[in-house]
Amino acid sequence: MSDRGKTLIESVRITNSPPGLPDLIASLRRLDALLDQLVGAAHAKGGVGAAALRGMYVGPEEAAQLLVRAPCAPPFNLAPGEAGAPLVGPVAAPSGLSLLQNWFGLSPFDLDVVVIALAPELDLRYERLYGYLQDDVTRRRATVDLALSLRTSSAEEKMARLAHFAPDAPLIRHAVLHLLPDPNQAHPPLLAHYLKLDPQIIGALLGHGGLDARLASFCRFVDPGPNLAGPSLAGSSLAGSSLGQGQINPELRQGLLALVEHARQSRRSLTLHFHGPAGAGKFDAARALAAELGLGLLHADLGRTAEAAAELDASMKVLRREAWLKNAILYLDGVDPLRGEERAASFRSLLCALSPLGASGQYDGITVLSGRHPWIPSRDDPSDLISIAFGRLDFAARRKCWRASLTEFGKDLTDQEFDGLAGRFRLTAEQIAQAVASARSQALWRAAATPMGEAGLTAPNLAALNLAAAKPTLSELFAAARAQSGHELARLVRRIKPKQTWRDIVVPQDQTAQLREICDQARLRQLVYEDWGFDRKLSIGKGLGTLFVGPPGTGKTMAAEIIAGELELDLYKIDLSQVVSKYIGETSKNLDRIFTAAERTNAILFFDEADALFGKRSEVKDSHDRYANIEIGYLLQKMEEYEGIAILATNLRQNLDDAFLRRLQSIVEFPFPDEEYRRRIWEVTFPPEAPLAEDVNFAFLAQEVKLAGGNIKNIALAAAFYAAAQGGKIRMEDLIRAARREHQKLGRIWGSKRRGPTEE
Repeated sequence: MSDRGKTLIESVRITNSPPGLPDLIASLRRLDALLDQLVGAAHAKGGVGAAALRGMYVGPEEAAQLLVRAPCAPPFNLAPGEAGAPLVGPVAAPSGLSLLQNWFGLSPFDLDVVVIALAPELDLRYERLYGYLQDDVTRRRATVDLALSLRTSSAEEKMARLAHFAPDAPLIRHAVLHLLPDPNQAHPPLLAHYLKLDPQIIGALLGHGGLDARLASFCRFVDPGPNLAGPSLAGSSLAGSSLGQGQINPELRQGLLALVEHARQSRRSLTLHFHGPAGAGKFDAARALAAELGLGLLHADLGRTAEAAAELDASMKVLRREAWLKNAILYLDGVDPLRGEERAASFRSLLCALSPLGASGQYDGITVLSGRHPWIPSRDDPSDLISIAFGRLDFAARRKCWRASLTEFGKDLTDQEFDGLAGRFRLTAEQIAQAVASARSQALWRAAATPMGEAGLTAPNLAALNLAAAKPTLSELFAAARAQSGHELARLVRRIKPKQTWRDIVVPQDQTAQLREICDQARLRQLVYEDWGFDRKLSIGKGLGTLFVGPPGTGKTMAAEIIAGELELDLYKIDLSQVVSKYIGETSKNLDRIFTAAERTNAILFFDEADALFGKRSEVKDSHDRYANIEIGYLLQKMEEYEGIAILATNLRQNLDDAFLRRLQSIVEFPFPDEEYRRRIWEVTFPPEAPLAEDVNFAFLAQEVKLAGGNIKNIALAAAFYAAAQGGKIRMEDLIRAARREHQKLGRIWGSKRRGPTEE
């Protein structure tokens, strides 16, 4: 590591050496000596009373003894100087006690109180001793009164030391010590409050390395590992390609280290705000910075914290201190939900928690806030907050990540195949690495499950498998890439697994050419937008929006499946019953969730019956009309901003708003099939395995059954079940019978000359 890097680490990190356990033992021995002195003094004066009957009976002798004691004087009447030396003597630096003292500005008296509160946590005999000295066996922890009695010798000193337990005192303000009220009293005085050392402080004093239990539900400690800084696979542009494979690019590395150096020189904390879409490398940047500085990384998901501002404030105090104790950068993920009006109090609590800590008023540490949206300045913002924008990996960066990940497995692809993976899947570097690993696992399973022939499971056959040489196929890589995205969208809409191919669709030649043009536009986006520079000319409208128009059953859904299968992308069908709401504003919220999830998903959105969702704006006659038009305007905006593939299907083109049509790249008309096309549909509908009788006449069916392809599919399927029930082949009379049933379902009278078996 360079000398400059060492200087940065030494200036930023807080040394977290193993705590001085010998110092703690020495302090407890001094406490034992003091307790022995007080127990002896109490015994010499006739004991402290019948603890078992405490509170049940006060006799004349006890009342007289209470009146003899001077007001506010310690109960043991130690003379000045009898309290002895401080419990905490000179401690070796660095150690747990010295760090507490220096960081929180604790006085020698405060450290003695820490030792008194810590003792029962380490040895249960102190519980009985404290109960004896407090004349109550139920008081197993030291109270404020006992702590003052142990470390003061006069009424004046005791009253003065009460200030150490005030809300603004270091022990209480920094939550080193908690004051617990006596549960047996409704409103106990301060002196009756028990001393409870914070569990985090106890763990730090004893050298426990685990995460505080209060943080376990939303926090994790990340070891950044070795220094990952260096040339980035993701390129050199900060916006759009910050990191690749855990490596930080030169520009981002230089900027972050310069900010750290500036914070060191100005002796101020450093608060950064990383904003950008999910997977843009924000967390990887924080992890790489921690590795560069030799620090840990404490990752907290604020979306899983408590809703109440008071609870969040308490959690943040513990979290900030945990980062200090573990010598780590604090990474707070999911800041955006706290910035809404509903959680404004929680957001103010978060900003307050970012204020300087420690006795010096300075927090010598690094905090990173992470969210999707840019920071909106306000008067409550930390004065030193610096916001840094992150973008998605660009095409070139994704391509390099795919090549680097596949090289590790000895797998190489053609330039066209690399372009297909990088162009159709907007994945992060981590997702690409995971996709390659998943495809590699699938390749191993495929090789392991390869049939071994008649010999079966023999040693030579198993040796010949050579699983180490198994390489993922391009299809397995595409499947693994699809699996890396779409999980959030799958919770909102229905995923359709494409099964149709070009052989299954029967439409005119021009429509087939249009569908292939759509696939070409999706494949060649990188060439046109990036290499040819059209991306610089367009701020919005870079998505691929397509409208399928035609009567029901003419092949619109099938065409969407074929496009998804050709591009090897997932297809998600929007269920309008889950989107359209009768409540004002809910439809827009539902669509916003879908488009937001789709932006992070490499998939095709398919809006069936789109006229119900993207209809025409109407004249405003009441509030419902006004809100309906607002929702349509909002959807127009989202359609124009969406950069993925969206397919709208409708039966009636005239029902769509003209503004939607302007935002579409193509419109494909699906006409009602004529006789020739109906004959071809009949021919491709039956699988090769289906047993067709010799009397089946597709030309006759095309002439007599004047229905669309969707209805023809229903007829073929029904006829197959008729034949299966009779145990024979699919005959012409089965098809006639099924056709008659289909017409009945549509409310039509079919007058074919042929009859079904039940009608003869």
